[in-house]
Amino acid sequence: MSIERRNFPQFFITAPSPCPYVRGRMERKVFTHLVGPDSRNLNTQLSQGGFRRSQNIAYRPACDGCQACESTRIPVRDFRWSRGFRRVLARNNDVTATVVRAQATSEQYSLFRSYIDTRHSDGGMADMTVLDFAAMVDDTLVDSRIVEYRVGTSSIRPGELVASVLVDVLGDGLSMIYSFYEPGLAERSLGTFMVLDMIRRVERMGLPYVYLGYLVKDSHKMSYKARFLPQERLGSHGWIRHDGD
Repeated sequence: MSIERRNFPQFFITAPSPCPYVRGRMERKVFTHLVGPDSRNLNTQLSQGGFRRSQNIAYRPACDGCQACESTRIPVRDFRWSRGFRRVLARNNDVTATVVRAQATSEQYSLFRSYIDTRHSDGGMADMTVLDFAAMVDDTLVDSRIVEYRVGTSSIRPGELVASVLVDVLGDGLSMIYSFYEPGLAERSLGTFMVLDMIRRVERMGLPYVYLGYLVKDSHKMSYKARFLPQERLGSHGWIRHDGD
């Protein structure tokens, strides 16, 4: 009798470090490497288990006595298109989205730098160089894309890149790895617009979910995800549907 050999991922745990989301708390992460010929399928499986990807690393929180980070995904068929969300779509009806290779450009980095300096100057990405940005986008063995959003000819800045999102293509949907946008266009709600665009894309693909990453209710920067309803959050008993808090 022959036994099939399979390469199971090895998991590691980081040392405690200050939590970037909840002041006064410490965080630890469990992580593994996304390498080898099965990295795409592994990325889907780990995403379904609450992991997130950063370059060729998949990680999830493993903090002692804290479960503030809740992995969140949107079941697109049930998504409720509120009047507010439809207004966001209308405000951006001149924006064109293009899917391109996950390959960093100077134009993307310029937009990323403007976004970080304005919105997250005290965050962990504040010191990212152009090489760091290129590594975030380029260094992956999974199925990853960049979606670029440009304003139309009716704008005062026709053709300008105003938003971008790095996404992973999973077996059951799209995972939004990182998004950034022009901070001077607050009236367009471009962050919300990109989530709504992902919902429409996944629906057209015939797949069930948009993965948003971690919802952290105690963090203003991460709590916005609670607005996209209904949604599912991963707990100790699996994915639980939430229709509103």
